[in-house]
Amino acid sequence: MKVSIFDVAKKSGLSVVTVSRVLNGAETVREKNRQKVLDAIKELGYHPNAAARSLARGKTGIIGLIVTTLQDSFFDAVVKELNEVLALHGYYLAISVSTGIGSDESHYLIQEDRVDGLILLSPMEEDNYIVELKKRGIPYVLIDNQKPENDNFSVTIDNFKGGYAAASHLLDNGYTSIAHLCGQEMFRSTRERRDGFMQALSERGLAPFEIVNGDFEIRFGYETAVRWLKEGQLPQAVFAGDDNIALGVVNALMEAGVQVPGQVAVVGYDDQTISSQLHPYLTTVRQPADRIGIAAADMLLKRIDGTMKRGANLKIDPELIVRESSVPGRRA
Repeated sequence: MKVSIFDVAKKSGLSVVTVSRVLNGAETVREKNRQKVLDAIKELGYHPNAAARSLARGKTGIIGLIVTTLQDSFFDAVVKELNEVLALHGYYLAISVSTGIGSDESHYLIQEDRVDGLILLSPMEEDNYIVELKKRGIPYVLIDNQKPENDNFSVTIDNFKGGYAAASHLLDNGYTSIAHLCGQEMFRSTRERRDGFMQALSERGLAPFEIVNGDFEIRFGYETAVRWLKEGQLPQAVFAGDDNIALGVVNALMEAGVQVPGQVAVVGYDDQTISSQLHPYLTTVRQPADRIGIAAADMLLKRIDGTMKRGANLKIDPELIVRESSVPGRRA
């Protein structure tokens, strides 16, 4: 039997009017009651009639999402959260995997009347997108954007804190010779994570073993560690700019019989799914995909319904997850 709005009202103990207000993103609903409605919707598996609601609002009922890749468990988790939250509000999520505004997929999404709003996840040509979206009057939200000057209507991670936390963790465990393998300079996250790392070392009067830029790929970490082995010089610890780089380092070291973390400690970034599945379990800095997705969806919905007119940047703190790869003797 199909679940109706009346079933949701009964389950939550609230009126149909209140449920309707929650579904339409009204700001007049108390947070406690809003959560009751959302919990009831999830438990009952209720799906609003998006077509009917779209007609009533004069909207398409579609939110566009442009992302550079889905071959990333962090991005996947953010997209999953966005999809769930937007579905609760009667929206469908249309996803375009695109590296630039000139692609057919992204061009289709930002045409007038195609979408009610657009989310850009880690965009590479954000200036061009923003110009076009403003011209067409399409509400948008950026996630993990590259330029601070575009922080209006954005959700970002405090990557400086993440880099600082990773370095401080290694320093607190007695490591003083620490290398940092980071991403390309074009990425804001690269620059901010490195700045946090350097700040932590500077406070202890230390310099890094080495800082190397490369791609966020396993091969980069692997080849750098192989070079260190050939040169006969290894750092005591490595802070990798993402988990893929960290896994490459671990692979090269373990192939050469170097113990991780017995001889070299390793810390990654992102908390990709694989980081807790391979031994040694990887210490990493988690980006809370659930909070990011919820915050971005909420911001966009407020822009669409007109309750958010002034720009705002929401910066979310990452979390250090300590596992085997950085603390000898530790078990996850």
